[in-house]
Amino acid sequence: MSAISAEMVKQLRAQTGAGMMDCKQALAEAGGNFDQAIEVLRKKGLKDLSKRAGKTAAERTLGVYVHPGDQVVAIVELNCETDFVARNDEFRALARDLALHVAAMKPRFLTVEEIPEEVMAKEREIFEAQMNEAQKAKADKILPGKLEKFYEEAVLTRQIYVKDESGKQTIADLVNQLSVKCGEKVQIRRFSRYEVGEGIERAAANLADDVAQTISQVQ
Repeated sequence: MSAISAEMVKQLRAQTGAGMMDCKQALAEAGGNFDQAIEVLRKKGLKDLSKRAGKTAAERTLGVYVHPGDQVVAIVELNCETDFVARNDEFRALARDLALHVAAMKPRFLTVEEIPEEVMAKEREIFEAQMNEAQKAKADKILPGKLEKFYEEAVLTRQIYVKDESGKQTIADLVNQLSVKCGEKVQIRRFSRYEVGEGIERAAANLADDVAQTISQVQ
């Protein structure tokens, strides 16, 4: 069986619109064969999402999370194509869960494409400064991995969902699952996060633990 590379997963996702984990699993089932992986996704009903990529997701709901003590507020705008889905309880619950995630994980950007070039340049500069001479000789191989790690920390759609116990499901995967279930395009339009006294050590250090405790209480 061929090794499943990140590039293969990205290529399959770009062509089918399926989630990263779904694409990786499909490639694994297909033994690394790209065409067979598409067939696997088609049988699961995931490939149909690519047909809706150009559709306008005009309906919306706002997910809001206010942390106990009112220290942190997070708002997420979640869009879909029809008012039928917009009124759906699962759609609204996802918006609230996404807001909770934003409060806990502090994403800076929605997608990789939205990261300003000056930010990317600064990150590359930092990574290169951290390398020793031997590593600098292999910078073209090392930098992509470091940037991927940066994306996983700073980009909302690349982050691991805070409530996912497996530690594998990304926010993009989570949204894509609802798209599959609803049969229409669901997407995060934008998000905002506000923190009172931002920079206070206690708030920064304990927020993730507090949110985790909140999650355990409602599950």
